[in-house]
Amino acid sequence: MQENKPSAETPDELLQAPAEESGPAPQGEAAAEPAGDVMPSLEESLRQAELKAAEHHDAWLRARAEAENIRRRAQEDIAKASKFASEKFANAMLPVKDSLEAALTTENQTIESLREGVELTLKQLAAAFQSAGVAEENPVGAKFDPNRHQAIAMVEADSEANTVTAVLQKGYLLHERVLRPAMVMVSKGKGA
Repeated sequence: MQENKPSAETPDELLQAPAEESGPAPQGEAAAEPAGDVMPSLEESLRQAELKAAEHHDAWLRARAEAENIRRRAQEDIAKASKFASEKFANAMLPVKDSLEAALTTENQTIESLREGVELTLKQLAAAFQSAGVAEENPVGAKFDPNRHQAIAMVEADSEANTVTAVLQKGYLLHERVLRPAMVMVSKGKGA
């Protein structure tokens, strides 16, 4: 066995010396030196990762709060929309009501003036319906459509089978959706 003699060389000189001359480094020294270089970078990496995690967590909390605010605002908007959905229609109906009240307060009316007043009121009502998207369904001569019409009776007629021959009560549509089906009489067809 050889004894380890203290070397006069500095540690920098040992690092620069060729591997053959210095021989294999003892296990303890080789492990200690790289660990000193690696540990600060691991600690720094951990610190950076923790900072990024904190930033991401903060961003997630903000996004979650924003999503909750959007959901709450949307619910409020929906509630307001359903509560005040008929506001436009109600405003259009006010002149109709005013006209009817004025007709009732007028004394000594003639049949002609009453008729003129009712016709003007009906025009106001039709305008209110039109502005609200309410359309009249008067299907005389059209094919019977069970989605829009309610057949009350079948009658013999010269027209083609399943044709509306008479309308007993008009139907109404709201933007092509049936509010009330038209009550109709339908033809049986020739020889039926």
